[in-house]
Amino acid sequence: MTTHPSTAERGVGPLLRAWREQRRVSQLELALRADSSARHISFVETGRSRPSEDMVLRLAEQLDVPVRERNALLLAAGYAPRYPETPLDDPALGALREGIERLISGYEPYPALVVDALYNVVAANRGVMTLVEGVGEAVLAPPLNAMRLALHPQGLAPRIRNLRAWRGHLLEQMERQIALHRSQPLRALYEEVAAYPVPETDTADEPSEPVPHFALPLRIEHEGQTLSFISSISTFNTPMDVTVAELAIETLLPADPATAKYLQTLMS
Repeated sequence: MTTHPSTAERGVGPLLRAWREQRRVSQLELALRADSSARHISFVETGRSRPSEDMVLRLAEQLDVPVRERNALLLAAGYAPRYPETPLDDPALGALREGIERLISGYEPYPALVVDALYNVVAANRGVMTLVEGVGEAVLAPPLNAMRLALHPQGLAPRIRNLRAWRGHLLEQMERQIALHRSQPLRALYEEVAAYPVPETDTADEPSEPVPHFALPLRIEHEGQTLSFISSISTFNTPMDVTVAELAIETLLPADPATAKYLQTLMS
């Protein structure tokens, strides 16, 4: 995975340079995007010039820096953070919570859940609760974590018929998030779940002929029935709060008519 500069490096210049190099953008290209000059970008990165607050935000926008890290850039440049981090249970986010609950309930009988930056589940609908029936209590203990739930040997892993492919997909997803957010807690979670033993799963129900899919399906067993889902992940557009920026809504949509019919019958 990508390595990152030590947090001991101080000042906005090294931080901006690290983001620019990670995004594989030259000083000239960044300058053109941000309506600046390569000379000024160079001076900022070497500490010879202190960027304005507006310039820090413009550079962060062009480098697709996450909202939490934009606050860190502002602090490193000597400015106050721009984006608040409001607890999800704060009354100010009441409308957001209600909207999320309505959204995921609207997907029923299909599973839908909302996770934070560490994949902790902050909301889930009845479709998810149906899939996790019988999972070990240790895995379901709060805070419920979607990655532990999927990959732990006492979680859903033994029920996933294409576990190796799905496990690889989840680990790659986490690697991309680590590269984007540079989160040590997320890296620790990755190392934990990547070390879980991979249980043997029964693949006798795999189709004898390849089935075309437009995305990797999750094939999971429920009470003797193999269900097939396509995962879709959504985030909030132009968030102005760190908490909201780090929320992701995952929906599991039926990948075949049999799965759709089974869930509709099960929850009717």
